Amino acid sequence: MYDHSWWSVIAYDKSKPRPAVNKAVLKRIFAYAWPYRYSVLIVLVTIVSIALLDLVPPLLYRDLIDNVIPQRNYARLNLVALGMIAIPVISGLISVVQRYYSAKAGEGIIYDLRQEMYEHLQRMGLRFFTNTKSGDIISRFTSDVVGAQGAITGTLPNIVTNTVVLVSTLAVMLTIEWRLTLLSVAVVPLFLIPARRVAGILRGIRRNAMEYNAEMSNIVNETLTINGALLVKTFGSGSRERAHFAEVNRKTADVGRRRAQVGQWFFMGLGISGAIGTAIVYYAGGLMALNGTITVGTIVAFVAYLFRLYGPISALSNVQVEFVQSMVSFERVFEYLDQPVEVQEREDAVKLDNVAGRVHFENVTFGYGEAAAKAEMSDATDEGDDGDGAGNGAEPTPRSVLGRLWAVDDVTFTVEPGQLVALVGPSGAGKTTITYLLPRLYDPTGGSITIDGHDLRDVELESLAGQIGMVTQETYLFHDSVLANLRYARPEATQAEIEDACRAAYIYDRIMAFPEGFATIVGERGYRMSGGEKQRLAIARVILKNPRIMVMDEATSHLDSQSEAYIQAALAPLMEGRTSFVIAHRLSTVLAADSILVMDKGRLVEQGTHAELLARGGLYTKLYETQFQRDTEPATA
Repeated sequence: MYDHSWWSVIAYDKSKPRPAVNKAVLKRIFAYAWPYRYSVLIVLVTIVSIALLDLVPPLLYRDLIDNVIPQRNYARLNLVALGMIAIPVISGLISVVQRYYSAKAGEGIIYDLRQEMYEHLQRMGLRFFTNTKSGDIISRFTSDVVGAQGAITGTLPNIVTNTVVLVSTLAVMLTIEWRLTLLSVAVVPLFLIPARRVAGILRGIRRNAMEYNAEMSNIVNETLTINGALLVKTFGSGSRERAHFAEVNRKTADVGRRRAQVGQWFFMGLGISGAIGTAIVYYAGGLMALNGTITVGTIVAFVAYLFRLYGPISALSNVQVEFVQSMVSFERVFEYLDQPVEVQEREDAVKLDNVAGRVHFENVTFGYGEAAAKAEMSDATDEGDDGDGAGNGAEPTPRSVLGRLWAVDDVTFTVEPGQLVALVGPSGAGKTTITYLLPRLYDPTGGSITIDGHDLRDVELESLAGQIGMVTQETYLFHDSVLANLRYARPEATQAEIEDACRAAYIYDRIMAFPEGFATIVGERGYRMSGGEKQRLAIARVILKNPRIMVMDEATSHLDSQSEAYIQAALAPLMEGRTSFVIAHRLSTVLAADSILVMDKGRLVEQGTHAELLARGGLYTKLYETQFQRDTEPATA
């Protein structure tokens, strides 16, 4: 149980360093605001105009009490009354203009920020998405961006508004009665002293709240989508997942309670400070009025200005707290924007056109983990030393250690245009990794990959993607219509081209059997369709794309024989004349291959045709005897 007393809240975050507003973050925010500088300028003008207009009513009160009533001046009374009506109307109209341009600038800045983050994450390599929870990504686009939006459209305008009101009010108060003004200002430290301390506490609480919210989003995303819900139900783990969500939910609630409690104590302190200052002014002003030093109208006007003084001071104290919290939102967004893009496109990248399909891997090495990346950096340093083999003094990474880090280890092979290559090997041998390296989902940590002599790192990414088609075991379909999922490959495709692709993939008749035909919604991740239907739809999508190089992690091993027959029939024309890489699970694919690459522990251990590899009696022979030969054995009862 948590102790929710005031002191326990202070002590909870006492170990955290007291944060200051990050100047680098502010500089970046202002850079985003620069394109909207004219809207910001209009907002500033309206803020000053409203602040100056709001200074007039207390002067009208003083004139009413000290001049109009004693002199019984009816004409002046009419002017005072008209002014009391006109000033709020004019001020309100200016506020409408202010709000419009404030929203225009604020929403524009947030649009740019959100768009930049989306485009940046689109460029991130696959490693980022395998290492990052989807719930955290969603949280950055929702709660964090909303928090940043609040700072732009609310907190920052409030700072400017209250600063202008504070300065202008002080100036007028000094002209009315400088002694009372000094007494009023004497209590200002009571507003400011706790603000910095509370801001630091709430900043830590805000970051914790965002992290817990991101974790909740991830739990919801993983357990309440179709795949997650199916897994939870089939394993009967609903109670465990509910308990997990309850734990994170409780932490989020506790953080919210701590934030509310700190805020309540803070506002209470501000209220007491304002009451003390008001009492001092009333007391001192009363004494001065009794002595005849000032008039009653002056006291009334001064007290009206006093609220305009303490109000902005309280607001600025609270704004400091809100601003520091909102900076956490910007920091979390900038954390993603500052993530390095692993797969970079060079400025002078070559557009890949008229591809024949010759693929060459030259001493390619790749590792998924952080240790592999560190080893790569270490080796790069060693290669650049002066010959002592130690680089910066560190021992070179032993080959025996590196071998355990690489998913692909020093692989070299060549595939000629139009050839079908089968990748075989035990689980974890590096077969899928090779197919990921070809479309540059990752960059190799060593060696090079070329297509028609072009190093992939010198090629435009979009043109490379346009030349490679992938059919994987896990077919991903958007929660949209059949037609929309097909058009994803080529938005400009005609209906006739789409229908031809579906016929080639043996899925056209099945689509037309649906009540809504091509307008049929496939459901979340395509779950309204069978596995075979999804695969054939994916193949139709690739046929529509018409790539020169095909990459297939054969998806027939988990399907019924009829679906498998359909897909095999669809794949045959798809691979014809194209360079094709197939992760083989069936003997038919192996026998049809022009070349077979046998992988083991990341290394290419054998290469050749089916007959050549069988004659060698190596790993391929063992795989054939234990796995592929089962395809030819009759089923037993």
